[in-house]
Amino acid sequence: MKGLKKKGYVWVTLIFFLFSLLLHWFFGWKSFVQEQKAHHEPVVVQDYVNEMMRDTFENWQSEFLQLIWQVAGLAFLLYVGSPQSKEGDERKEEKLDYIIRKLDPGNYEKLMKEWNDKFPKE
Repeated sequence: MKGLKKKGYVWVTLIFFLFSLLLHWFFGWKSFVQEQKAHHEPVVVQDYVNEMMRDTFENWQSEFLQLIWQVAGLAFLLYVGSPQSKEGDERKEEKLDYIIRKLDPGNYEKLMKEWNDKFPKE
């Protein structure tokens, strides 16, 4: 359950994506059949697949890829150097280790082992 909760956003997004893609193709098929009948042409599945693939990738290029770049690119580029970034954590840890070592040299090793067991580094 923990893994599902951790990746819940990904699963919900994937379900929304697949559901919307399914609806896109379903209503595309209905529209394609109606258009073929209006022009008195036969309904050919391969023509439908080609048209829908073209439309799907056209939508991806204009919307999805742009949005991915904006979200992922900005999230990464803004995250680097932000307070939430782990870049400065090592420096802070080293300073704290130094302070603890100076304040309580006799207990330092015991405290470090205890904290490392409780909060393992990733």
